[in-house]
Amino acid sequence: MNFIKKVFDDKVDEGVHLQFQKFSRGEFRNRAMIEAKNSKGKYTIKTSAEFANGLVRVVAGMVGIENVKVTGAVVSTNDLTGELDFKEKKQFQGVKRYLIDQEMSGEKIIELLDRFPKTFFALSFEINDTKLKIKPKAPKSGKPGKDKGKPKVDFCSLKTTNKELAESFVFENTDFKKAEINHTFFIEDMVMPEGETDFAKIREMAKRKGKIVRESVIDEKEMKSEKEFVA
Repeated sequence: MNFIKKVFDDKVDEGVHLQFQKFSRGEFRNRAMIEAKNSKGKYTIKTSAEFANGLVRVVAGMVGIENVKVTGAVVSTNDLTGELDFKEKKQFQGVKRYLIDQEMSGEKIIELLDRFPKTFFALSFEINDTKLKIKPKAPKSGKPGKDKGKPKVDFCSLKTTNKELAESFVFENTDFKKAEINHTFFIEDMVMPEGETDFAKIREMAKRKGKIVRESVIDEKEMKSEKEFVA
């Protein structure tokens, strides 16, 4: 289940908290964007970068104990040398990009996701009729306010026949043919942890309080919904 679906289903967890940890107070437009098509049960879903780690986890779960060819990049500010098998390491302004090109099991991918939850996993691999492709680079960090123009939705691409997975992205209409979905995050307040005095921990543990406005065009029908959250 992706983090937007978790918020709307009142199932906020640590993974959702990590998604909002980087946001200050403000209005953040063009977030968690989705473009989806359904052709007789064959789904093509394109998203912005926010969904990358969640998609990697879901497809890795399908892979399980099998080994599949995995390519892409793992992006982190931490030094993962010795923790991760990589073909090449590139670095720019403190951000390290580890290039991956190897056989890996789904279990190994999930283990890495669990060990390094703040790391960005831009990995591409496939299993059966599900194919995931993510651009092997760090996502751009947006700023609050009105973005100039609508960004292209192509950072992550998923092709699958898994109806349940597709419906977790387009949950307004499970029999959709074409959908375009956009979110605006309104961060209104910070909820500070009680009894904590360490500033670094306070910054890490502080929750964001606000709402998500979800605007959808599904089979040419416009819809809008809102959901308050604390994460």
